[in-house]
Order: sequence, then C-alpha cells, then structure tokens
Amino acid sequence: MAEVILMPRLSDTMTEGVIAAWHKKVGDPVKKGDLLAEIETDKATMELESYKDGTLLHIGGDKGAKINVDDLLAIVGAPGEDISQHLSAKPAQSAEPKVENTAPQQPPTNGQQAPASQSQTPEPKPQTGIDLTKMEEVVLMPRLSDTMTEGVIAGWHKKVGDEVKKGDVLADIETDKATMELESYKNGKLLYQGAQPGEKIAVNDLLCIIGEEGKVDVNAIVAASKGGAQNIEQTNKEQLNEDGNTATAAAQPQTANSEPQTASDGRIKASPLAKRLAQEKGIDISKVQGTGDGGRITKTDIDNFKPSAQPQPQAVAATAQPIKQSTNQQTAGQEGHTDTPVSQMRKIIAKRLSESKFGAPHFYLTMEINMDNAMTARVQMNEVSDVKISFNDMIVKATAMALRKHPAVNSSWMGDFIRQYQHINVGVAVAIEDGLIVPVIKFADQKTLSQIAAETKELAGKARNKKLQPNEFSGNTFTISNLGMMDIEEFTAIINPPDSAIMAVGRIKEIVVKKGDGFGVSNVMKITLSCDHRSVDGAVGAGFLQTFKKYLENPVTMLV
Repeated sequence: MAEVILMPRLSDTMTEGVIAAWHKKVGDPVKKGDLLAEIETDKATMELESYKDGTLLHIGGDKGAKINVDDLLAIVGAPGEDISQHLSAKPAQSAEPKVENTAPQQPPTNGQQAPASQSQTPEPKPQTGIDLTKMEEVVLMPRLSDTMTEGVIAGWHKKVGDEVKKGDVLADIETDKATMELESYKNGKLLYQGAQPGEKIAVNDLLCIIGEEGKVDVNAIVAASKGGAQNIEQTNKEQLNEDGNTATAAAQPQTANSEPQTASDGRIKASPLAKRLAQEKGIDISKVQGTGDGGRITKTDIDNFKPSAQPQPQAVAATAQPIKQSTNQQTAGQEGHTDTPVSQMRKIIAKRLSESKFGAPHFYLTMEINMDNAMTARVQMNEVSDVKISFNDMIVKATAMALRKHPAVNSSWMGDFIRQYQHINVGVAVAIEDGLIVPVIKFADQKTLSQIAAETKELAGKARNKKLQPNEFSGNTFTISNLGMMDIEEFTAIINPPDSAIMAVGRIKEIVVKKGDGFGVSNVMKITLSCDHRSVDGAVGAGFLQTFKKYLENPVTMLV
C-alpha cells in the first residue's frame, strides 16, 4: 500500500520547507533509511530519510519548490500502484476550531456530553475532521534533529494558565542528540500541556495549546489528537472542575503544595532527567522543591536549586534517601542487576550504527605515524597561538588537507551513484553521558589550526551540555574518533553515515628505535581508517593515509 510522506517540521519555527535537492527520482527503488531529499528550513539544510521500502511514485515539488509543513512531499509504494486517491485528497480542514454561539443550537448526540461552560453551544462536528496542523492555537512536537522521531519533555518553563509571549521559552525538549529550548511563536495563555516532564511525545503529536481562554475548545482539540470524537466525553470528564469550567487537571495540584511530593511508597516524584542531573551535581533530590504538576521535580528545579535557601525536608522525604541508597548496595552472596532506560540518543546510535555496520562493507587500514616533529611543532605553535592547540586539532587539519587531495574519500554512497563533496566538513566524535555525538568543523581545510582549536573546544563544550544546534552536528563528510587520551593504543571505528570513512586515532607512545649506531626513543601513534568498500577502494584509502602521514610527520607543510 502506498505511503504518503508529508513535509516534516524540522525546526521549532518552521512553517515551510524548500527542496534543496532530491536524492531519488520518481521510479527509483527506495529502502528504509535511504536519503530521499535535502530540506532547507529557516535554520539549516537537513536530510530527510525514507521510513519504508518501495518505489518513489510521486514528489511534491521539484528542486527549489516550497512546501508547507504537513503538505504532500512524496509518495512511496509498489511499482505501478494507483496513487490517484492520494493526489486528489485534500488536507482535512478544521470543522470548527473555535465553538461560537452564533450557530444553530442542537442537543448533544450519541450520548456525548457538551462542555458545561458551553452548554448552550452546538455539538461540534465529528472531531476526526479537525486538522490540528491548521490551527493557530495548537503547538505540535517539532522534529528538532534529522533523526528525531519523538521528544522527551525535559522541563516546562510555563505552567497551565501562564501568559505566553512570542519568543518565550515554553519547554526544554530532549531529542536523540541534544536538549533544546522550544520557543513560543504566538501570544496567548498556555491552556494545555500534552505531557509531563520525563514523558515522551512523538513528532507532530500535540505538545501544547496556546490561545485565549474561553474561546478555544481545548476538549475537542485534545480528543481529536487522541483519535477522534469518541474520546471527547472522557476528555471532558478529565478536564472539567467542580464549577463546570473548562480547565486542565494538571493545573489544580500545582498550588496545593510547594514541598517535595512523594508517592504512596515514599518515592520522590521527579522526572528521569531531574534525577540524573541531581545525581551528577551531588544534590539530595529529597531537599528540592518541585514546581511541576503535583509537586513533581523537574530539570529547572535542579538547575535553580540553592542548598542554603531550602527548608528542612519532611520526615518522610528524609527517610526516602537511605531507602534508595540501600537498593544500590550489593549484599554478599546475593545476585542483582540494574535496568537503565534507553535514552533517545542511545536508541538512534544503536539504529544508525547497526545499519552502517551491517549495511556498509567495512575494511580497515592501519598505519603508524612518527609524532616527534608534531610534538616539537605543537610546543612552538602554542607559544604564539591565542588558544591552546591539541594533537587532535593537528589531526583534523591534516585530515582536511589530505581529503582535498583525495576527494574520493570525501564522499557518500548514494545507491545509484557516489557523491563526492567539494566542501570538507570534518566531524569530531565527542563522548557524552548518553552516548556519542559528532560536532562538525565546517570547511576545515580553509581554517587555521588556531581557528580549528577554538571551534572544536566550543562545540565540544556545547555537546557535553546538550546545547548543540542541528546545523552544528550535521553535514559531516568525514569523521575522526580519538581515544588516545584514554590510553587506547589502537581500535577500529564504525563509519558514521553518510560518510564513506572514519579515522580511529590511538595514543602517542614511546618506542625504542635504532638511530645511527645506537638506539633512541621515538613517539609513534597508530591510526586505523575504516572505509566503505562500495565507494572507497583499498588503494584509494591507502593513498589518503600516506598523504595524511606526510602532513602530520612534517607539520610545517600544513602552514604553507
């Protein structure tokens, strides 16, 4: 059956996307994970992958065309399949986004209960006709990274009932690659939150509702987001307070208690991210006051926590911490285990690297490089450089210059063709708590060592604090993974798609070598190049490493 692909919202403020390039043409076979197109948003140019197998039957616009978010982008299905119904289908229009009193009055039907605050208003049309994507009041979960399928609410900056202005930060969204701030793009009052801190929302699902209180049928919107009119009655019951006024159930408990809330079993109510941050910062979470729903502790509470300003915790909170600690202590002669939930980042790492390892035929080339001259040159350069230059910065520069002379390595396997890039963007793998992320040094061959050092330091800091923006971790054409600082002598790395190669860098070590009539000590470093044999042959990879070695063993050649 044909699958319709709509234009995704690739940034929090995106309303339309421009087709920068198609990587498949109509009639081409498409596999799950294949790159379909490059979409230019208001913030970056990002890659769109197919999420099913089949044949590309239709494209919604040629290169340069603008397509609104959630409009038809492409259709993938079986060869020769009739897609006329998808081409003629129009997006569902909102039946009545705002229920007005001017329509003819009709009683509720099918046992459906009308909201008490609008008991004299007509019954809304079937909610399956509401198109949430066309409603100003609705904020859907944006796709904040090129591989994001769902986001985790790290924390809300606004609570239900708060006034919101355009540009205000609504929430922190944890994606598979970073925690990013989501700004409001309209003025109004926050009427509904689609999830609590720590909960997941799929891309394009209902995140929140912002509008003018009393003029937005929150119940109808929420019911439509959950699957249609059959859910309205339950939604109404959940969201009507005792006075019959429309309200969210989450808004009530927020003023009930400002002290840390505990569940019936004595556990502290806190989001997973808040618990992790508290552990990292050495904060006793039982002493943190939660500002989330029902007193739930969020990321913001941990960030704003000041020990001196906190009151003494309740007795039940004071006893909760030892209980938690005792579960982590190993008892002699007793078996045990700990289950750790998989983060969004770890899920994507597992998916992408599995596809790379088992989809791309890897082969490996290892070379030993004499680092004596590099060590001497680094000392001299740091005497005049404003920023400290590391060996890794020198490796990035040598790599970029070698790629300029060996463009076949600076490429991607595209299925029916090999794409060689004219630009050189070197990704530098950075280990963070949740896994691995690859900030990208754009146009690395055109930058000085000092510029590379400064940019690498800045991007690595952003990566560890989960502050990288999509354009800072996308667009790589080659990747470097360095474990030398962890005393690893030699290893192999899995290719980082869509690259054709990745270089694994080991530590610099001293070895005894013959010098003249006697013996001396030299400093050597081993590197291993992992290549995709579909686009890079053995001789091509070897030639690249020889050029790389010349640059690194004689660093002055990188400066002229």
